[in-house]
Amino acid sequence: MTYLSITFYLFIAAALLVYYILPLKYRWPVLLLGSVFFYWRAIGSGGGLAVLLVTVMAAYGAGLLLERWKNKVILAGAVLLMALPWLCIKNGNYILEILLHKSAVNWIVPLGISFYTLQVISYLADIYRGRITAQKNPAKFILFVLFFPQIVQGPIPRYERLADQLYAGHRFDERMVVGGFYRILWGFFLKLMIANVAARFVDFVYESYQVYVGCYVLVAGILYSIQLYADFAACISISKGVANLFGVELADNFRHPYLAVSVKDFWHRWHISLSEWLKDYIYIPLGGSRKGRVRTYINLVLTFLVSGVWHGAGLRFLVWGMMHAVYQITGDLTRNLQRKAAKLLGLEESSGLTLWIRRIWTFLCITTAWIIFRAESLKKGLQMLWSMFRVRNLWIFTNDSLFTMGLEWKEWVVLGVSVLVLFVVSIKQEQGVSFSELIFRQPVYVRWILYLAAIFGIMTFGVYGQGYDAQAFIYGGF
Repeated sequence: MTYLSITFYLFIAAALLVYYILPLKYRWPVLLLGSVFFYWRAIGSGGGLAVLLVTVMAAYGAGLLLERWKNKVILAGAVLLMALPWLCIKNGNYILEILLHKSAVNWIVPLGISFYTLQVISYLADIYRGRITAQKNPAKFILFVLFFPQIVQGPIPRYERLADQLYAGHRFDERMVVGGFYRILWGFFLKLMIANVAARFVDFVYESYQVYVGCYVLVAGILYSIQLYADFAACISISKGVANLFGVELADNFRHPYLAVSVKDFWHRWHISLSEWLKDYIYIPLGGSRKGRVRTYINLVLTFLVSGVWHGAGLRFLVWGMMHAVYQITGDLTRNLQRKAAKLLGLEESSGLTLWIRRIWTFLCITTAWIIFRAESLKKGLQMLWSMFRVRNLWIFTNDSLFTMGLEWKEWVVLGVSVLVLFVVSIKQEQGVSFSELIFRQPVYVRWILYLAAIFGIMTFGVYGQGYDAQAFIYGGF
């Protein structure tokens, strides 16, 4: 059962019916039972659920111990215990096969392990710091970790922001429920009309990277940047939308990241819940920016190395993380030089032209790093990057080459129009426009015309388009 399946929405409909029929004080158990059922159905076997429940109950017990004895040894042991299954599952086979030349192990992989591991670590750290009190009810703690809209791939919740929302029964709120429907519909648009369409060209180039070089890599890199954002934002949008149906508001995870004016700004907008986690539990405990410039840069590098390890095993993820650290360090070191160059070119720092130059440059830097991130290995990623700078085959933009690589011209049109819609919506939202509010203010018949038009468009050009091939959400693999 996935977020794109009919069975998922039949399950949601049944859960909503039971949730709003029962008295308020009995509504949180509906979320608990629904979450356990969803997880069991999603993984297809009991092994992953068993590993998750053992981890959760260990975290529950550790939380009670930390509340009674705020001891660093207990915290360190608990964090290690929480992280050990994730480290073994995510990095074990890489170490065995690549470094030790041993046979791989067939690990039981719990769904969402990378996300709930960080979730329970932050819970334990916040108890130790005195920010929250430990949850005494084990069933409520299981719900906090297992809440089904966010268990697959986030956003990574903090206990103080989510717990009370889960345990307090919510009355039916038309505005929130309608807003949830908008978010689900928007998620389907991002996934089916942008991410999955772009994926076909991206996969084509990456599977034959030795043949399709130069500008092919540039186009694939740009489309992968768009694909990854649309794919991840789609899942988060659906997650937030489903949570809204039950009166729960999950944290924002994106803030138009490709409108960032620097790589540092990008990480304030991209995967916000992970960025905040890394800042609060890695960067600041290391000393943050409080101990001088050199120490700040070292802390930045270490933080992004942790981010690389979290995303996957292998050198390419470490290099990807290092690239982002180097981007930020270079940006900080050359800040005055950038200002002098802008003044020399007659560019005002706050002008629209300067803003867009910085946005485009930041996007190209991010895209370069994504090319390494997407490759099967660091060697292949570097080969692709080298070919992009070495081979000048600009002619691919003037003949029909791009129409023979997984996408026909009609599909390019659909993708182009969809990306344009995403771009316009992002710009308007950046300016403070709320499309959900605009739609909600319209008469009912106007709203239903818009709903049906959007559903028809997605079903025609996204789901049932020629050559459609459903794909899992990318970040579900991390």
